[in-house]
Amino acid sequence: MYKGFSRILAFYCTDKLQPCISPLFNSVLTTRKGYLGNIGYVCKRTKKYDRGGPSALFTPVPVKPNPDDINIGEEFTGRLKKQDLLKILNKFYQKPEVRMLASENGLDDQLLHQAFLSFRRHCLEHDLPPDLHIIISDILHGAGHIDDLFPYFLRHARLAFPHLDCLDDLKKISDLRTPANWYPQARNLNRKIIFHAGPTNSGKTYHALERFLKAKSGVYCGPLKLLATEIYHKSNSKGTPCDLITGEERRHASQYQTLTESLEVEHNPETENYLLSEPELTPSSHVACTVEMTSLNDTYEVAIIDEIQMIGDRGRGWAWTRAVLGLQADEIHLCGEAGAINLIEEICYTTGEEIEVRTYKRLTELKVEDSALGSLDNVKPGDCIVCFNKNDIYSVSRAIEQRGHEVAVIYGSLPPGTKLAQANKFNDPESSCKVMVATDAIGLGINLSIRRIIFYSLIKPIVNEDGDKEMDVISISQALQIAGRAGRYGSAWETGYVTAFKPEDLATLKTLLSKPSDPVTQAGLHPTAEQMELYAYHLPHASLSSLMDIFVHLCTVDDSLYFMCNTEAFKFLAEMIQHVPLPLRARYVFCCAPINNKLPFVCATFLKMVRQYSRNEPITKSWLSNVVDWPLPSPKTIMDLVHLEAVFDVLELYLWLSYRFPDMFPDVKLVREMETELDAIIQQGIFQITRLLRNSEQVLKEGHENLEVLGRGKKSTHMHSKGDESKGKLSEMLVAKGLITPQMLKKLQQELSTENTERGRKKTNNRNRRK
Repeated sequence: MYKGFSRILAFYCTDKLQPCISPLFNSVLTTRKGYLGNIGYVCKRTKKYDRGGPSALFTPVPVKPNPDDINIGEEFTGRLKKQDLLKILNKFYQKPEVRMLASENGLDDQLLHQAFLSFRRHCLEHDLPPDLHIIISDILHGAGHIDDLFPYFLRHARLAFPHLDCLDDLKKISDLRTPANWYPQARNLNRKIIFHAGPTNSGKTYHALERFLKAKSGVYCGPLKLLATEIYHKSNSKGTPCDLITGEERRHASQYQTLTESLEVEHNPETENYLLSEPELTPSSHVACTVEMTSLNDTYEVAIIDEIQMIGDRGRGWAWTRAVLGLQADEIHLCGEAGAINLIEEICYTTGEEIEVRTYKRLTELKVEDSALGSLDNVKPGDCIVCFNKNDIYSVSRAIEQRGHEVAVIYGSLPPGTKLAQANKFNDPESSCKVMVATDAIGLGINLSIRRIIFYSLIKPIVNEDGDKEMDVISISQALQIAGRAGRYGSAWETGYVTAFKPEDLATLKTLLSKPSDPVTQAGLHPTAEQMELYAYHLPHASLSSLMDIFVHLCTVDDSLYFMCNTEAFKFLAEMIQHVPLPLRARYVFCCAPINNKLPFVCATFLKMVRQYSRNEPITKSWLSNVVDWPLPSPKTIMDLVHLEAVFDVLELYLWLSYRFPDMFPDVKLVREMETELDAIIQQGIFQITRLLRNSEQVLKEGHENLEVLGRGKKSTHMHSKGDESKGKLSEMLVAKGLITPQMLKKLQQELSTENTERGRKKTNNRNRRK
């Protein structure tokens, strides 16, 4: 986990790149370690401890001697020899009865051992309290029992581990066995649950939307901003006023026509921005929102929760669980894969609600071809090659364009407007673009007219239960979801085809597609801000990251129905901003920000925003423009494009935070205009992606040559050769991964050149002085 964090510290938390990174990073870690060591609740940030019990999360607080404990006991019973005292204490620790009593008081073997070491050290190094001194003296003279030490040991242990005094309260706060009881208003309703089950392109969501549009009021809860926006358009176009609410955006129904035009034409800076916060606008009776933004305080006639199988997602499943249990609606329509039916039925038993299941079959035929594609020479109009990493996206799209095909490109980090522009170009019958290269981002949220899906690979990075990324074959659900995008009802390609790029993958693909969707066995849960505040009340010295870890380890979950969602992303941000003074509630909100923690530029800008907020200084457009170096030029290389995507993420982050802290992020309209302008720039870059890739190769070549030229100024030929080689590799790696831009590389080269010149001058001056 700290690998990504060290990269952020090394490259972006300073005003400019440092020639020597290690001292900076070491000093940061040393400071943090010294700070954390004094609070008593230190989260051990390794998977080994995360898999263990909660005791692994605690280290003892140093127990200071009581200044009033002068050596009165010695006046009554005489001086105690340290050797005798040590024998008594060790004998006490070895007794089985002590372990049993300690366990009853919340001290497992690990905590008992740490507490005993602290107790023994305290007794040997400081004057004993009079009563303890007398007890030990009596034991030495045969007038007392060694078990009599336990109350004194327990008193010390509770000072060393303050959580022991409130352990029962902590366990009650983190008792998550009956989440249905968290929503009494929903339990008071007689809700009707309807499950629309079926594969991709089966019309399940269409039937649910028919009921949504006819209802007096309704809410649509989708997994993506693009899906919520699509429902916003569809509802308003059919005469049902509908608002749009996502993490980064609020749109009133009256803004529908303006938003439609803005997606089709260039941004008009004079366009009036209708926001729901404007007092003269009354919220519409229908709302389309992302599932995390679902309001549990409003009542609706009909609610739709789309892609319900994502209730089992390790990161976001809690949002679907919250919506299923807490929505106040007469009818709740769940749309998704049949693999989630059994779990939803079990959850409905706990809420006392009946469920009606409606199953649907695919509307068009889907055929798995008997031969793999084998070569990109065999690509045909209507094909979509699905890749699972950006490098493959870039290389495949360039190779196809070299064969004379125009390519549309879609991947997850592209802005929504760019994704829609690429989708529209591909879908347009009049367009010359007939081939698409995409990641699994097409699995949800975009309507595409695809004839054939081609899996370039079946290996994808996944996040396991511990929050670690590993490579594995795609799941059955992922294969079905992606393959199902081929052959859309009512499009030019009603019969869909699926195949693999590599012949060796075809048998595995056929096996995946021949099986039913994966069963979803558990629904996700996540600690709330209120629960964290209660924990902080009992553990005031703990960091938010430690509070989260303690909560996860102490929580009680009915694992036949629920699981605790992965909190690594939350803890990563909590660790990053731990040193910034913030109220707990604000800290919690910042840690929930949906950012890609693998992008150093985004993380560093996030940290700057948090610091600005902590100083009570508004984060304005002017401040943001300075941070992102606005205005930004059109990309010339693929590294420029990656950087622009990171800047777009920063603008999205600003808008997300603006709805949580409106006073501190006031320039929503101005930043949205920046976002629209940047979206257009990125679109142009994607349209010319082959040229960007070609330029990138040239920049890398020139950068390597420049570094070699810089190295020739050194005295030692041997050192020059060795150092040059490592620098060349480092620069290529950093630029290729998008960690630094070519402009930053040139600046670094200039700084190194300047430093070498300065060093040469100093050496010359020193020699002259000696002479």
